[in-house]
Amino acid sequence: QVHLVESGGDLVQPGGSLKLSCTVSGHSDAIYVVGWYRQSPGNERELVADITRGGDTKYSDSAKGRFTISRDDNENTVYLQMNDLKPEDTAVYYCNADYRLGVEDFGSWGQGTQVTVSS
Repeated sequence: QVHLVESGGDLVQPGGSLKLSCTVSGHSDAIYVVGWYRQSPGNERELVADITRGGDTKYSDSAKGRFTISRDDNENTVYLQMNDLKPEDTAVYYCNADYRLGVEDFGSWGQGTQVTVSS
């Protein structure tokens, strides 16, 4: 199994920055993509950004130019640097990892971390 723990959520003013962390444990070597998702009240969970095992990254339109996903393999951590935050970025941010054990694919979610952008 893969276990994920998010941290770094906080209350921040519009225009501010936050860096979220997703610490991975378990079968981290089996992971082929890690993504950051977010969900706000009344809305579906949506992909913000992801990073593949090979280092390829993908961003939602709202995240492009403002957010950066990165990873530190030595620390088994995936980061989401968020700049120029807007009130509409307010949401619970979740980390997800897709991994393969044998011939089966699995997905794991963290518990989420709250990001609130407000003056």
